[in-house]
Amino acid sequence: MAIIRPFRALRPVPEKAERVSSAPYDVVQGAEVRRTISENPLSFLRITRTEAEFPDDSAPAPHEVFERSRENLQQFIDQGVFFPESRPILYAYRIVAAGHSQTGIVACCSLDEYEAGLIKKHEKTRPDKVKDRTDHLLAVRAQTGLILLAFRNTDAIRQLIAEAVVGEAIYDFCCEGGVQHTFWKIDAPADLIEAFARVPSLYIADGHHRVESAELARKKLAAENPNHTGEEEYNYVLAGIFPADELRILAYNRAVTELNGTSEDEFSTRLAECFVVSETANKRPRNSGDICMYLSGKWYNLHFAIDRHGGPDPLDRLDVTILQDHVLRAILGIKDERTDKRILFVGGSESPEKLQRMVDEGRARVAFSLYPTSIEDLLEVSDRGEIMPPKSTWFDPKLKDGILIHLI
Repeated sequence: MAIIRPFRALRPVPEKAERVSSAPYDVVQGAEVRRTISENPLSFLRITRTEAEFPDDSAPAPHEVFERSRENLQQFIDQGVFFPESRPILYAYRIVAAGHSQTGIVACCSLDEYEAGLIKKHEKTRPDKVKDRTDHLLAVRAQTGLILLAFRNTDAIRQLIAEAVVGEAIYDFCCEGGVQHTFWKIDAPADLIEAFARVPSLYIADGHHRVESAELARKKLAAENPNHTGEEEYNYVLAGIFPADELRILAYNRAVTELNGTSEDEFSTRLAECFVVSETANKRPRNSGDICMYLSGKWYNLHFAIDRHGGPDPLDRLDVTILQDHVLRAILGIKDERTDKRILFVGGSESPEKLQRMVDEGRARVAFSLYPTSIEDLLEVSDRGEIMPPKSTWFDPKLKDGILIHLI
């Protein structure tokens, strides 16, 4: 069963919600974070990426950064930017962007179910990133962003969500790229709780580091609490839960800074052992099994010449696996994509154009544009308990941070 739990959200006053809302902490990078905070002091990045408030030439210790995060959140509360919901409830959340629409709910999910494998994962996490977010969570005593969970929809849940979005929204604003974010209260959540209890599993689509951080924080707080019951707020993790068939996945592409000591001719010869290589005008592959490569000012199509699409293991069929096994590892010597500094990841709708600029400007030597992983493959890999290569999926549009906060 899938346990969902109402929670008493800390949330912004409606007139400031648009300015407070921010991209997830790991989507925006240094210079953009500093610029955003400078232009908009209400940005929630002041809580999730507080290091950007320190001078460029300073090197604050992590505990100093996280203490500032805690102070900033308290300042937002004291100044009336945020207020606590009067009682625990659920929320409906709709995102509309460029012909795409997805509607789900925001709720707390059981970390016991995550530990038991009923909230299924498909990626490994990096210990350094997990520690960073765990320390942040413990400092602010709040889960400040949503993990993205997918589920196989049912007629009952579909109907209940449709009924939840007919009333007046509590937030409705448009952000960068013309993306509309709309939230509704679900004041009577009993039917939804019962309907989700009949859903066998939830699937982590995005946010593996956040949920793992919540689990580690839970263990620490439980160990420190002599009266631990298992019902404390720290036993649950905040999530945006959406029907799998409504989610949109874009490619998560790769660039590599050097060719592992081989010449371009040697590299091309090795590629021809597994791929049919041809020049192309395309920057995005048109089919699964094809990979577009940018090298020395030209785009090439790499068509995988070994038939693995009919195999029993969905992990072997993924284009990210094919690239990892037959190019990154076998030719370029990248054994661990999570830690090797030579590989750079680029996601989003403009990703192929960014890849080309990186190579043209000398920041990378070769780049690969992939066909997006399907949601069906993600569910199947997760059901089999297997692990995809890191950064196999880029979910778009991204959920907003700073709108609904879970205090622990």
